[in-house]
Amino acid sequence: MPQNGAFSLSKQETLGEEIEMRSAVHLEDENVGPEAPLISGDTALAPDHGDNGKSAASKPNPHPSGSKFLWMLTFAACISGLLFGYDTGVISGTLVSVRSDLSARPLTTLDKSLITSCTALFGLIASPFAGILADKWGRKVVILIADGLFTAGALWQAVTGTVWGMILGRSIVGLAIGGASLIVPLYISELAPGHIRGRLVTVSLLFITGGQVVAYIVGWGFSTIPAGWRWMVGLGAVPAVFQFALLTLMPETPRWLIKARCEERAKRILEKVYHDERYPTEDAVSYTLQAIKSEILEEEHASLASPKSSSILPPTFSSLLFHPPHARALTIACLLQGLQQLCGFNSLMYFSATIFSILRFSSPTLISLSIAVTNFLATIAAFYLIDRVGRRRILLYTIPGMVIALLLCAFAFTFINLAPPTDQQGTVAGSSTPSRLPAVAILISLLLYVIPYATGLGPVPWQQSELFPLSVRSLGSSLSTSTNWLCNFVVGVTFLPMMDVLTPFWTFATYAGVCALGWVAVWAIYPETMNMDLEDVGELLKDGWGVRESLRRVEQRRAAGCMDRVGG
Repeated sequence: MPQNGAFSLSKQETLGEEIEMRSAVHLEDENVGPEAPLISGDTALAPDHGDNGKSAASKPNPHPSGSKFLWMLTFAACISGLLFGYDTGVISGTLVSVRSDLSARPLTTLDKSLITSCTALFGLIASPFAGILADKWGRKVVILIADGLFTAGALWQAVTGTVWGMILGRSIVGLAIGGASLIVPLYISELAPGHIRGRLVTVSLLFITGGQVVAYIVGWGFSTIPAGWRWMVGLGAVPAVFQFALLTLMPETPRWLIKARCEERAKRILEKVYHDERYPTEDAVSYTLQAIKSEILEEEHASLASPKSSSILPPTFSSLLFHPPHARALTIACLLQGLQQLCGFNSLMYFSATIFSILRFSSPTLISLSIAVTNFLATIAAFYLIDRVGRRRILLYTIPGMVIALLLCAFAFTFINLAPPTDQQGTVAGSSTPSRLPAVAILISLLLYVIPYATGLGPVPWQQSELFPLSVRSLGSSLSTSTNWLCNFVVGVTFLPMMDVLTPFWTFATYAGVCALGWVAVWAIYPETMNMDLEDVGELLKDGWGVRESLRRVEQRRAAGCMDRVGG
């Protein structure tokens, strides 16, 4: 069977025969049959391992902030992030607004946990399939499917009359989120030049956090209206329909098009991505095309030269798990995605209104808005820092702040006595009104926790696509995204029981411990990928974790920048 658009080879064919066959075949752009060669025969095929195959074109200096076309595509794709954030945030207000519309009794802890966690569970189910479809049909098609599921899930939630109907609607939305959360960062990463890739991927996080702010505002506005929660969830269909219409104007990514043997279309898109009258567009396009094709051939060279595996797994999956550079990339990506969820942040997004009901704030949904706004503002800071400070340094600087804030929150909870859920609205209530000072201290500590999270651990894991070479990028991103949703599900289904059984102190202390362990892992194995082209990142992981090599390159770039300023 062909693997990633390459030739189907018998075991007897040698690498030299493969290269010779490729060189003899000339492809037209329209030749996209499954047995067609990956790269046109009129292109230099043998990669130059000395300089990663890019000697034919010197590395260009594209527009420092990107072209208008690139930003247009980024914003169009990021509408999915708005949907993601809205559906994550709206459940917080919904859980404290639902009255007798779904059942004749108050919602139990189990009801709330199932309604909340089913979204993550089905996000987990959708992510691997979305990765497979993204390789087969393209990134754009998966976003289109996600929009359809967003619309269907939102409208179903708005009209359902049972708890299980709500769970079904949230599950459909989970399928959409599972696909969109994987594909949107992947889509942007494959379009963006290396020097602004971090910022552009962070734009999707801005849309997510912005969607959460919108969700809390909508939740607050409809919280006093009878059956207002139906409007909260139903309005999620509006951005999905809008993005569905925009999809007709969105192209595929150049890297997927080259993989699908559509080089001319890829070249036209790259010309628009790099277009600017003040910068050499042709140099940037030539350099990027050659880098992509060189990476593809190097991956095929390694695949053909390695001993044939007897694994029953599909070749790409086997390569991802057992080829050391790919396995290292997967380990780092899954580590970051798991840490992002197991630190407990989404417990705030899902249950912040419930937490503030415990603390007897008069308007829990309005207080929750402060969490969402802080998250959004801190993500703006991440937008400016991620390509300047670097992914690794941001995490090493911010995670200790999360640990301290979580411990402060845990300590403040020791001054509040809580009882199991008993009120008629289905929210957790105390036997007496908690002291105002500890409640305010908890709110402040949660805000102090959100700031470093949104600056570091929120956006950095979604840079995952840059860790994988093109041959396994979609599958690797899908598996690491599945890790995110698995851990999201665990947090969503265990948070309220942990609060009841372990007490709030040990719940938040546990999250602090997870953060501390995560900091050690980041320090040990996560290399710095700031300002590197996608095709260069993989070289860091060829012979190890690449931490020292990545830091050496950062120092080299910093020294070169200083010399340029002195020379200027």
